Amino acid sequence: MASPTLLGENVRLEPLAQEHLQGLEAVAFDPTIWRYMLGRVGDRAELETWIASALSASADRQITWVTIHQSLQTGNRIVGSTRLIDIDLHHRTAEIGHTWIAPVFHGTGINAEAKLLQLTYAFEELDLSRVAFKTHHENLQSQAAIRKLGAVYEGTFRNHYIMPDGSPRHSAWFSITREDWPQVRSRLRERLREARPSA
Repeated sequence: MASPTLLGENVRLEPLAQEHLQGLEAVAFDPTIWRYMLGRVGDRAELETWIASALSASADRQITWVTIHQSLQTGNRIVGSTRLIDIDLHHRTAEIGHTWIAPVFHGTGINAEAKLLQLTYAFEELDLSRVAFKTHHENLQSQAAIRKLGAVYEGTFRNHYIMPDGSPRHSAWFSITREDWPQVRSRLRERLREARPSA
């Protein structure tokens, strides 16, 4: 399966490549990004490992994008990354995850536009029936953002993972289904009309 570039008004999702290393290096080392992640990136070597791991994933099961803010004033700038994972075209399901954006870009509408691009691709190009999201039980900011998309809380997997520091992670699961998608799409478009990132 080809990994497409998804183009929005202020956001471009570009398939991850080795040449994105320098752009990612400029934004990836804030420790708050990785607080709830299963992996940690704190220096160039760890970022190189992170890129290598993402690139080695099966193209039929995962697409990793870099999130690029397109700006007439400051040019195109990598601000984070996101993925479509566990793609199952037979059962028409996938999950959006491994999403992070440099904290300085939180609240700018970039994440909302990225999610609109990903969900449009999932439901309208891949013809999926369900897109899932999961997050750390303590990551209330992420849970609120997922709910704001219009995703429905489905439950929590207890003791789902072990974090790098040895603590247990319970995963809160959400989903958007094909039936939900028209309302979710309208909601996201309205949000973007109300608050767009600076051009």
